[in-house]
Amino acid sequence: QVQLVETGGGLVQAGDSLRLTCEASGRTIDRYSLMWYRQAPGKEREFVAAIGSAGRDTDVAHAVENRFTISRTSDKSTVYLQMSGLRPSDTATYYCAADLRPIELLRSIRYSGAAPVLDYWGRGTQVTISS
Repeated sequence: QVQLVETGGGLVQAGDSLRLTCEASGRTIDRYSLMWYRQAPGKEREFVAAIGSAGRDTDVAHAVENRFTISRTSDKSTVYLQMSGLRPSDTATYYCAADLRPIELLRSIRYSGAAPVLDYWGRGTQVTISS
């Protein structure tokens, strides 16, 4: 069993930076890939970034790849999403997710047009960007 708790959301202005934190717990959390997704009102949930279980391999969505960075602590239990140059279009609820599959496989599933069914989800943290 894995529990995920997101923090760090809030209301900021366009151009500001924000760092989201996901605290992951569970005996085997170091085996899991960790990801960030987001969902804006009236839109589908979309992939933002992922980091592999070892903390070395990352995958970032094209829409944010020059502004967002994902990282993971050495004990593998915490994952961060550093966001800079925030835009009103980044307004969404941001969710942390965990899955035992490697991020390369999850990427290939997304590229095939399917949405991978991930093992665990957090409850999300709201990020609002004002113009």
